[in-house]
Amino acid sequence: MFTVRLVSLALVATGFIPFAHADVIDTGYMVDSESREASLAHIQVMLASDAVANQLDALGVDQSIIAARLQGLSDAELIQLEGKMEDQLVAGADVIAVVGIVFVVLMILELVGVTDIFKSF
Repeated sequence: MFTVRLVSLALVATGFIPFAHADVIDTGYMVDSESREASLAHIQVMLASDAVANQLDALGVDQSIIAARLQGLSDAELIQLEGKMEDQLVAGADVIAVVGIVFVVLMILELVGVTDIFKSF
């Protein structure tokens, strides 16, 4: 009788044992999670720059709201935002490069004697 109770108790107890389900993690999943963290870090660095931070303060945008909304974006939206921010920040650098190139060309033309631009100053 004792054995029957012991066996029935063992059968009932085995139904309550929790188990863990393990599965193989895909490489793409790991790369995506690392890519997301890198995108977030890059966006936060760009947002922390003086020009962007001053503009956000002028518009009255709170930094905590920005952080909360960044966490809510999907991976594709983060990549898209990162690309747009890079394009906007680099656009100012392109203008400076064009002005520099024009200045160098004008200097070369002046030194060769093709133009007399700087003599009028």
